[in-house]
Amino acid sequence: MPDDAAEAESAFSHPTVAPDATAAYGDHPDQVVDFYAPRGGTGGPVPLVVVLHGGAWRAPYDRQHLTPFADFLARRGFAVANAEYRRGSSLPHQGADAPLAGRWPETFDDVAAAVDALPALVPQHLPDADLRRTVLTGHSAGGHLALWAASRHVLPEDSPWFLRRPTPLRGVVALAPIADFTRAVELDVCSGAPVQLLGGEGRFEERRPHADPSELLPTGIATTLVQGRTDVTVPFEVAEAYADAAAKSGEVVGLTLLEDVGHFPLIDPAADACAVVAEEIAQLAF
Repeated sequence: MPDDAAEAESAFSHPTVAPDATAAYGDHPDQVVDFYAPRGGTGGPVPLVVVLHGGAWRAPYDRQHLTPFADFLARRGFAVANAEYRRGSSLPHQGADAPLAGRWPETFDDVAAAVDALPALVPQHLPDADLRRTVLTGHSAGGHLALWAASRHVLPEDSPWFLRRPTPLRGVVALAPIADFTRAVELDVCSGAPVQLLGGEGRFEERRPHADPSELLPTGIATTLVQGRTDVTVPFEVAEAYADAAAKSGEVVGLTLLEDVGHFPLIDPAADACAVVAEEIAQLAF
């Protein structure tokens, strides 16, 4: 079985890669998007990949750890937008060491606003990007947010994030996503992070229809999940639960299970799994 600590060490060993440009989509310091131009010349418009980082929606984990992955995609010929968003308080939660996961509603406000701002920001900062070929991707908690952002047209109509028409996307590639909150809670994924994200146990069931991707189906948007079978951070059963929920809704989603792969190789440019991810994105984008 792969060593989770060794996989994490490899993924986080790469130096931060500075973006080619950064733009704000709001007034808060976390309301920014970093842009990475496709490397080596393109000869024409290229797909745009929007990436959302993970870290259990907790404040210590920001977009910087995903910059090597963003650069990896840029070197594969994609234009890349790496979006930041507000995360949980950095203060200890009820005496525990782990900070709170996420903010309600700010985490969702920011992801919705970032995606909505891209049609205006991208032409300024990524002139080679083809917005008609946009793919959303995200890792772990960011995988949840990517699935959620693609499903806003399925939200309850009284939701502040509801869209009457789907966001124009070629598809979503969610990497080890926290995609089914009920199953994630059963497995205690990230030490209760999904419950914290929705404001605690007293608000969890009330808010879940507005936030749980497995409740927001079918989307009508091409969706693929990529998951390591030996992932101990977000076990593959969470992705399987989402795929099952999609099937019950009449929608088929792709589920690529990688043998002998844990949580972090999916975003590690040095890992074979990362090349698999790039290929899954390319299959939707091109």
